[in-house]
Amino acid sequence: MNFPENLRYTKDHEWIRLEGKEATIGITDFAQRELGDIVYVEVETIGKTLNAGEVFGTVEAVKTVSDLFLPINGKITQLNPDLGGAPELVNTDPYGKGWMIKMTVDNPADVDALLDASAYQALAG
Repeated sequence: MNFPENLRYTKDHEWIRLEGKEATIGITDFAQRELGDIVYVEVETIGKTLNAGEVFGTVEAVKTVSDLFLPINGKITQLNPDLGGAPELVNTDPYGKGWMIKMTVDNPADVDALLDASAYQALAG
């Protein structure tokens, strides 16, 4: 499995890439493999400010629906427009074209408290 070193991870299997105060968030390679074929991504929190750990959306696979949890506090600014017509991008490119949301973070330093690639790999097994 692939766990890029430039990302941070949560115990709930989301990843975050921080660029200044803007962050891109998706689910990990491990998570998409566990879920199976992704058929729909729903995010109804665009424009809302949420706290870390709150549900920002759901991902639906053939066999299950799973909540998506925000890694850090901030305001959801964008849903990946490509996922509406091609949710399978989450399976084929979870760290690239399969990203889910962009957000403005309240405190960029909060990202440092998340798991690095080696800690997440130990968790995922």
